[in-house]
Amino acid sequence: MSTAGPPQGTKAPSGGSAAASAASVGASTFPAESIWEAVSPRLPGFTVEILPQVDSTNTELMRRARAGRLEPVLLVAEQQTAGRGRLGRGWASQTGDSLTFSLGLPLAPADWSGLSLAVGVSLAESLHPRVQLKWPNDLWLDDRKLAGILIETASFGEPREAQRYAVIGIGINIAERDATGLSTPPAWLREILPQATTAGDALLRIAAPLVQAVQAFETFGFAPFQARFNARDTLRDRPVVLSDGTAGTAHGTSETGALLVHTARGMSAITSSEVSVRPAVP
Repeated sequence: MSTAGPPQGTKAPSGGSAAASAASVGASTFPAESIWEAVSPRLPGFTVEILPQVDSTNTELMRRARAGRLEPVLLVAEQQTAGRGRLGRGWASQTGDSLTFSLGLPLAPADWSGLSLAVGVSLAESLHPRVQLKWPNDLWLDDRKLAGILIETASFGEPREAQRYAVIGIGINIAERDATGLSTPPAWLREILPQATTAGDALLRIAAPLVQAVQAFETFGFAPFQARFNARDTLRDRPVVLSDGTAGTAHGTSETGALLVHTARGMSAITSSEVSVRPAVP
């Protein structure tokens, strides 16, 4: 599946400023140059790209990685035609109503456990004090889903010199959206931020702190994010039901990002690969 229109980048030319952005629609609604200026000092070789349409920003960056393009990039789509969420769920997006983007970069943490939680912490702290975190991949507002995170990684190159490339995909509801067919009612950013909020505003707010958080995770792992996640954990001390039907009470996360759930069999440390979790119906 190809993009609608050729990918064009915003990057640093020899003069040191950001070049013109991609399609005119993207260039007018996303502050690509400001984002590049905020991030590039921390991430050499970084570029920003705005596409009017693509199947999935995650899919596009993984295609590029398989072709040997492993440079750090922030790829934004005005519209995704085949956006993906966790466990194969779809994520629909329409121009102006949502923010969909992926951050791709080489990454080499000692332990990958908890990366999606650290990303969630960064996003929530950048957006609003009322935004909470629903383990392991969602941002919630008043028990409704505001945003989702999908992280994919792959190794490329010879085994001894293999480079791990991470693609961090994020979708945020900006404007009100229809709840039809959704298992969790949606929330949207304009509920808690000024009505003038656009996808571009939101991206400028979160991009640089996100890169900083990912780099901190690469160096220190999830432990420095543990207390910050637990402070916004919407499941903490609430009854939950695991995807296998097990019931219990959530008690925050461990220093590796596992969800701690007290069940009839005692305390269990649940990892993101094992279960999905929802608050139990009162």
